Amino acid sequence: MLRRRTLLQGAAVGVTGAVLPAVAAHADPITVSADGITLTANADGSITVNDGSADRITLTHFLFKDSVLGTQRTFGGTPSLITLPDGRPAIKVAYKLPASASALTITGTFDVTGHRAHLRYDVSGSATLTPTGFMIGRTVLNPTAAEAYTALTRWTRDAGGGIPYEVNAGGLYAETWSGASGYFRLAATTPAYTNATWLHAPGTATGTSSATTEATLVLGELRPQAAATVADQSALGAEIWTDQAFNLWDAGGQSMAVHAQVVNGGTTARTVTVGFWARDFDGGLVASQTVTAELAAGAAWSGDFTVTAPPQGILLTEVTATAGADEALARTTLAVLPPYAYQAGQDSMFGISNYPWLLAPSQADVASLLQRIGVKWIRIAYDGAPGIPVADLDDLGIFHNVQKGGIPIGGTAEAKAAWAAEITALCTAGGARYYEAGNELNQPWMSGQGAAQYADDALIPLRAAMADAGATFKVMNCGLGGLDYNWLANFQAAGGWPRIDALAFHPGRGNFTPDYAPDPSTWTQGSTGSYWNFLGSIRKARELVAEYDAAAGKTTPTELWLTEAYACTKPNAWWNDTYRHAAENVLLSLALAKAEGVRGVNWYQLHDSTIHHPQAAEPANGEFHHGLMNRDTSAKPSLLAYATAARALDQATFDRWVAFDDPDLHGLAFSTPDGPMYVLWSRKDGYILNADHATGTSAYAAQETWVDTWQTKTTVRLAATGTHVRQVDCVGRETLLPKTQGRVSVVLDGAPRLYYGLCTNLGEDC
Repeated sequence: MLRRRTLLQGAAVGVTGAVLPAVAAHADPITVSADGITLTANADGSITVNDGSADRITLTHFLFKDSVLGTQRTFGGTPSLITLPDGRPAIKVAYKLPASASALTITGTFDVTGHRAHLRYDVSGSATLTPTGFMIGRTVLNPTAAEAYTALTRWTRDAGGGIPYEVNAGGLYAETWSGASGYFRLAATTPAYTNATWLHAPGTATGTSSATTEATLVLGELRPQAAATVADQSALGAEIWTDQAFNLWDAGGQSMAVHAQVVNGGTTARTVTVGFWARDFDGGLVASQTVTAELAAGAAWSGDFTVTAPPQGILLTEVTATAGADEALARTTLAVLPPYAYQAGQDSMFGISNYPWLLAPSQADVASLLQRIGVKWIRIAYDGAPGIPVADLDDLGIFHNVQKGGIPIGGTAEAKAAWAAEITALCTAGGARYYEAGNELNQPWMSGQGAAQYADDALIPLRAAMADAGATFKVMNCGLGGLDYNWLANFQAAGGWPRIDALAFHPGRGNFTPDYAPDPSTWTQGSTGSYWNFLGSIRKARELVAEYDAAAGKTTPTELWLTEAYACTKPNAWWNDTYRHAAENVLLSLALAKAEGVRGVNWYQLHDSTIHHPQAAEPANGEFHHGLMNRDTSAKPSLLAYATAARALDQATFDRWVAFDDPDLHGLAFSTPDGPMYVLWSRKDGYILNADHATGTSAYAAQETWVDTWQTKTTVRLAATGTHVRQVDCVGRETLLPKTQGRVSVVLDGAPRLYYGLCTNLGEDC
């Protein structure tokens, strides 16, 4: 249901009814004005920006970087009024430079359209310019809130078919005053380089000795995506969001308010059709609405749509804006996950691999989410690391380890001793339970290279430093990329095995189901080789642990940790999971890990993003797509699958693999406080996902999340204890299956599901 409608005015000259009042004439004769904005050139070359109510921003100086001249800035400038080729007036500033840079010329050109200023800085005269280091000097006058950065994205439909996805669209810095806002829009920027004085605004080369930086400043009460659309004068823009942290609700039946804003970024008025839909995990249409809006150039439409929350599960949503052949869209998810009281404590195997560093919307919200989904271990946490401080993790009852490299392989004895002492002190001070000594140092995979030197240069000095300090944390080897049994053989032969308490590795998995377990002698190498399998790797690891523990005479078995586990959802790529497969594979991977006696599983990672470019879209970067949450921090189905597994396995003990007469049917039996619990599935459709992909390309037109790709459904009759059996799917949705004549009919396919209420012996009456 549509709840509200507002109209926000934006970017075109001559638009009436604008958000900001008309601009009064300025005393300085060197001015340029448009609706809602005036730029005034001051005698020192600075530019004052006024929105008709007050002076808001001063554009002060320009900073350039040069590999020979270093980093330097302008000192004042001479303004003049010029006419652009299209006949509009503009301000030109010839900047003054220090004597050391006198061979350079820097010119600023500033023009306006309605509520919008275009800033251009031309630098010339040096063949050694470093445009990536350019910055714009600006002073925000009397702001009422700190400057806020937003990584901008744009949803796009894949020309090759498949699902829509986000692409990077630069960044935007928002300025806030009482009743007014402004936005610096840049095609590229690194917020870590921006400070109160300088706005990082990398330029592009325009010749062998010249470069240009451009930015746009928009004034008006707009959402970031709408402001960017106005800044770029794009045809249409769309954005969708909620006020709920992670778009996550805790109970069914609640009203989910979904906010949407679309904007006409063009230069003429248009009739825009706004469409909205919400679908459940199986594609059922639970909400749909269409609204028509007459939008002036630069105008935005805002509205709310409401959806009723299901008891548990996920809803996929989309808002579109269309006008003629132009379209903009945006997607997000809504999820329901009731609270749960986990009991396993430090015996839990559930963890997160990368530190949860993106503390959005707040640290408290992220901490609450970790507790909600059952995370009890953080792989990387120490004083000074990104993410939640270790003291706060302790208060939350979340245990934490350290993974850190910097091992001086081949270094001096002094360097190795100093490194070991530093690591020992770091882990001890932070209360780490385990230290993982490096990460994926077994490259090239299966070459066996470096294992012996690693054992000597890392573990010998580390154990000595721990003994000197009386440190008691446990030691893991560097988390291996894949189960590299050649590296481990060399490591064991070099005497490394007695020096670790836990074997850590990363069972990377591509388009294989988690229960795919090819014989290790048949593993193929390469980025899409069968070396990257899940269950087969764990079983080989268990075999080696038993063998090497016996050889070392260990009385305490070496623990097995999967310090990175994966369900990558890189869009429209055959090697990676669809969003639906990812959720199924998260659940089955965790169940298999529990069944195989794995001590800890750290899922890689909490949210789609990279720490170097927070929340910037990187569709081609597989590393970006490993999160349990989307880039906007809404839940993927994978997040609910993780929580479903954490709840089902919290206090579970593994009993046995379930044997069916049909060899394509599989199951795991667990004992839980709620009675027997079974994980059942079928492999009649095989172990290979996206098997119909083309050769010679990674592209694959992935199915939408709600499309069930398992073609073969097998009905089995199983003995039940009560009047019904409770079936739970990968996103936590429950279905009650009725019992007739002592049995229930269960439909199995490639998706694993949980079952409660079945007899201990499935084929016989209880």
